[in-house]
Amino acid sequence: MVEALLDCGVEVIFGYPGGAVLPIYDALFEQKRIRHVLCRHEQGAAHAAEGYARATGKPGVVLVTSGPGATNAVTGIADALMDSIPMVVITGQVPSTLIGTDAFQEADTVGITRHCTKHNYLVKDPDKLGNIVQEAFFIATTGRPGPVVVDIPKDVQVATGIYRKSGPIAHKAYVPRDKPDPARIETAVEMIAAAKRPVFYTGGGIINAGPGASQMLRELARITGAPVTSTLMGLGALPASSDQWLGMLGMHGTFEANMAMNKADLVIAIGARFDDRVTGRLDAFSPDSKKIHIDIDRSSINKIVPVDLGINADAGRAMEDIAKIWKARQHKKADLQDWWARIDGWRATKCLAFPQAKDEIMPQAAIQALWKATHKHNPIITTEVGQHQMWAAQHFGFEKPNKWLTSGGLGTMGYGLPAAIGAQIGNPNALVIDIAGEASIQMCVQELGTASQYRLPVKVFVLNNEYMGMVRQWQELTYSGRYSESYSDSLPDFVKLAEAYGWKGIRIEAEADLESGIAEMLAHDGPVFVDCCVAKMANCFPMIPSGAAHTEMILQSDTVSGVMEDEAKALV
Repeated sequence: MVEALLDCGVEVIFGYPGGAVLPIYDALFEQKRIRHVLCRHEQGAAHAAEGYARATGKPGVVLVTSGPGATNAVTGIADALMDSIPMVVITGQVPSTLIGTDAFQEADTVGITRHCTKHNYLVKDPDKLGNIVQEAFFIATTGRPGPVVVDIPKDVQVATGIYRKSGPIAHKAYVPRDKPDPARIETAVEMIAAAKRPVFYTGGGIINAGPGASQMLRELARITGAPVTSTLMGLGALPASSDQWLGMLGMHGTFEANMAMNKADLVIAIGARFDDRVTGRLDAFSPDSKKIHIDIDRSSINKIVPVDLGINADAGRAMEDIAKIWKARQHKKADLQDWWARIDGWRATKCLAFPQAKDEIMPQAAIQALWKATHKHNPIITTEVGQHQMWAAQHFGFEKPNKWLTSGGLGTMGYGLPAAIGAQIGNPNALVIDIAGEASIQMCVQELGTASQYRLPVKVFVLNNEYMGMVRQWQELTYSGRYSESYSDSLPDFVKLAEAYGWKGIRIEAEADLESGIAEMLAHDGPVFVDCCVAKMANCFPMIPSGAAHTEMILQSDTVSGVMEDEAKALV
């Protein structure tokens, strides 16, 4: 087992021991080449492996015991599947003779994880264990990445078997396609060249395709002159400082990004899957545009939105081929002056502006202050899930890929702290900050102990509004302000809690103290927990209500609302 992991390039395992997996832990004890990180909960171990994978580009590895060990990891496994994170999860299982007898700590791990993994295995033959592990790494890391579970009964772990030295090996029935069809690439080039109102709609598939793919997106934007927007998962593929960057699109995206998508005559979707948070009401999504969809997962093409041209390929290779053909045919930047003038009009509404508070810290201001103090350090930012996540996406500009780690598809509270730990393990010299909410951080708060044990200088920056903020916002806007169970009563003293775990605790209660508080956080060379008390009733805008169209955004500014009404009339 250990030799197979080493041959697959494994350097770090995140896990938690238990009876059904002790033989593997004993083997790990006998070697020094793989580092094991003991997390405080199996969900934390899975999220830490996700953070490690996303920050390093290497597959994350999880090792947990049977029964509750495996079921506790399921949330992280499902999260990795939704966000296309390469991960191999090794679970212990009761001895083969006891499977199906309701033995102590038995669970049908293969059955439970069948729908939240890319593939899974129950290993019955010790001679096949090595090859199965190698195959698991191939499946997890190729095509559309995802989690693979290898469930190993205890009798298989203690048996003697034959091992054939190798690295990741292909699965005979799984042949991912990464090379694009040349004819389709040529068609895409001509469609882009002919467009008057093109927009690149980019997603996490570009990040997953490696740094080269992000470079190709920048080149493609340069040679075509077209605007670029992104999903939550694609932030950083194009620098936020680029003049062609429209900001994030979708439910909490910018006015200019959503309006550009609505008014485009050509949408080039690359590594994105047209999820509901992006499209809004489907019959009103980009109604007058032709659509090109480039994706490594062929099942995503035409799954939700019918497209005019589908290209099943690796995002980076497809963009590289488009750029080559574009240059070979000597296409020039199209005359998009009118299109950019319209976009500049939408930008002028300043949709991310927010009201100022006299006696409270506005959460958006806290994010902006954090960005101002840290962006030159090229930080890795993780988040929990909620309003703070959206404010971070809106106000913390990302210049590079793999610097923004968040739970997108599953929206898993508790993700950020363990993900930050995994990212810090993979990048020991990086500044890693988890932007959190006071409700979400408590989901996996015990992982503070993991950071202490391994002396990881992780920073946690909590926007504490004493509410489950996104739930409260929806209740305000949709349920007439009936705040059913969304107030976080009996909160811990986070400074004392942090200190109990050996962290430095800081509390910021006034906007005048933001700069000095963040500076104090950065000056400490160990883990720091910042409890930043922000306006309790602040809402996250812009916002597209669930099931609404892009032209039905809710915004803070009356000026923007007026522009929206004019656009809606124009549509009619």
